[in-house]
Amino acid sequence: MCGRFTLRTRPDALLALFEIVTQLEWAPRFNIAPTQLVLAIRHDARRGRPEPALLRWGLIPSWADDPAIGNRLINARAETLTSKPSFRSALRSRRCLVLADGFYEWKQTGKTKQPYFFRQANDRPFCFAGLWDCWTKQSPAVESCTILTTTPNRLVAEVHDRMPVILSFDAAKLWLDPTVEDAQRLTSLWTPYPTAVMTAFPVGREVNSPRNDSVACMGPAADASESHQQYK
Repeated sequence: MCGRFTLRTRPDALLALFEIVTQLEWAPRFNIAPTQLVLAIRHDARRGRPEPALLRWGLIPSWADDPAIGNRLINARAETLTSKPSFRSALRSRRCLVLADGFYEWKQTGKTKQPYFFRQANDRPFCFAGLWDCWTKQSPAVESCTILTTTPNRLVAEVHDRMPVILSFDAAKLWLDPTVEDAQRLTSLWTPYPTAVMTAFPVGREVNSPRNDSVACMGPAADASESHQQYK
């Protein structure tokens, strides 16, 4: 799964790739957690172009009676999207990109869990594949999203059995394209991100609490032997 991630860098460069010019303010985030707002890109049907959006993390389907369902839908298993009513409609017409530059996963070690931070080796930002929806059974309406997960690459598999779907720029453009409805073309994008361009290292337990959101969340693990271990 993907339960925490970062967007520390200014998103301007990523937005510019999609020809988005905006004055949107974004403070660096080091520990984005479920139910919080995330920065996303989606297709604006009225204007016929991509637009930035702040979405609540945890998908609340438009048909849901209780918004609490969003707490259980922070992730969607890519392999089951076409068979689950929670996601089927969104897959056809409400796809989005969630902007990030790293994510955390926890490795079970005995009775404890050690958090690890994963990022691109060049530390550049990237996009998660996501789905969004608008829940209107209360006012104001709630726009929310979920992040797709897939089988892990070799790097992530050392820690966890799932990883977020990270898209290259070309794949991200295809994911956003509203004219693409062929499920086979979309499923071809749900492959593990290449191990060779990623790196990971153990971090301290500051990240365990969603109340913590500072660079300290990325601090090295206290165990010196682990803090110097870096996977490539």
